[in-house]
Amino acid sequence: MDVLKNRTIYVESYGCTYNHCDTRKLIALAEAQGCRQVSADEAEVYVINTCTVVAKTERQMLRRMEAFRDREIVVTGCMPVVQQDTIREVCDAHIILPEELQRLSGRAGGLIAPGIGAVQVGSGCLGCCAYCITRCARGTLRSFPEDLILSEIATLVAGGAHEIQLTGQDVSAYGLDGNTTLADLLHRIGEIPGDFRVRVGMMNPATACRIMDNLVQAFLQDKVFDFVHLPVQSGSDRVLSAMRRGYAAADFTRLVEAFREELPGVRISTDLIAGFPTETDADFMRTLDLLNAVRPTKVNITRFSPRLGTEAAGFGDMPDWIKKERSRALTRAANAIYDDHNRTFIGKELEVMVTEQRMAGSVVARDHAYHNIVIREVLPLGAWVRVKIAGHKRHYLMGEPVR
Repeated sequence: MDVLKNRTIYVESYGCTYNHCDTRKLIALAEAQGCRQVSADEAEVYVINTCTVVAKTERQMLRRMEAFRDREIVVTGCMPVVQQDTIREVCDAHIILPEELQRLSGRAGGLIAPGIGAVQVGSGCLGCCAYCITRCARGTLRSFPEDLILSEIATLVAGGAHEIQLTGQDVSAYGLDGNTTLADLLHRIGEIPGDFRVRVGMMNPATACRIMDNLVQAFLQDKVFDFVHLPVQSGSDRVLSAMRRGYAAADFTRLVEAFREELPGVRISTDLIAGFPTETDADFMRTLDLLNAVRPTKVNITRFSPRLGTEAAGFGDMPDWIKKERSRALTRAANAIYDDHNRTFIGKELEVMVTEQRMAGSVVARDHAYHNIVIREVLPLGAWVRVKIAGHKRHYLMGEPVR
C-alpha cells in the first residue's frame, strides 16, 4: 500500500458485489494515507480492481491496463492471484492481493452506493466447480466472524444504509467451516435495530440444500427480501456432474419448491451456462425445459469460456455459433417468462422502499420480493411509498405513487 500515500488516484472497479466491496476498503485505506480521488486525466496512480470470470472480461481488464500504462498502476482483485504473468506482459503494476487488503482493512464491507451497503460474509467457497477460475483466485471457504458482520451492518444502517447486500463466493456456505450457518446469521441480523432490508447474495444449491429447512425459515423475517439467487447452471445431471457442481437438477427444483411453499411471492433468480464442452443437444433441451418449468424471474446467462488453470479448460470447447445459438434460445425463453410475470402486476398496488437514484428525475424502489420498480419522481432514499404498477419494460416495473 506504500504506493497509495499522498497521491491523486483514479479508481475503476469491475465484477461482482464482493469486488466492489473490496474497492470501498481500498479507497478508505488510500484516503487514510492522504490519497485523493480525481478524474482519470488528473490522476498520478490508476487503480483497477479486476475480474477475470470469463475471457471477455479478462480482455477488457487488459485493455484498461494498456490504456493507463504511461502512469503508475495498482492492480487488485482476482487477476493478480491467478494471472500475474499476464498482467506483467501488459504493464509494470503494483500488486495488492485481496488477502492483503482484508488484513489491512479488517472490515467486512462498506457503502457501494448512497443508501446501499454491501457486507462480505467471508471469502472462498467449499466447491470444486470444474470451470471456475474464481475458486482458484479466492481459495477455500474462510467465513468472517459473526460479530464482525453484525457490527458492519449496524454501522452501515446507523450511517443511513437502507439496503444491505450480503455477498460472498457462496453465501449459503457461510459458517459451514465452523459451527454456525447462514440461517443463524440471518436471525441475528434480524435483531439489529433500524429500518433496513437485507438482500442475500448468490447461494450454491449444493450448500443451500444442506441447511434448507432452517434457511427457508430464516427468509421469513421481515428484514430479509424474498429474493433467492440459486445458480443452477444446467438442467442436465450429466453436465452438472461434469461441472462438479455437487447436486442434481431435482435438488435445485426441490429447493425452489421449499422456498415457494413458505414464501409464495418469493422471487427466484438463477444462472445458466450455455455451451459447456460436454453439453449435447439433449442436455441443452433439459436446461431449457428446467427454465420453463421453474420460471425464475431473473436469469443470468453466460456462454462457456475456458479459463486456463481450471479442469474444464482441458475439456475442449465447442464452436461459438453453437454457444450463441443456445444462449439466444435461453434468452428468448427467459424474456417470455419476464413478460408473463410482469403483466400480472399491472394495476396492483405495492408497498415499496426507495433504494437508489440512478437517473435524474426518477428513483428505483424495491418491494418485498426485490422487484426493480422505477418511479418517475424524486423521492428520499429509504422512504416507504405505496405505488400502483402502471406498466413494465421487461427488466423493471413502472410504479406511480398512490396519493
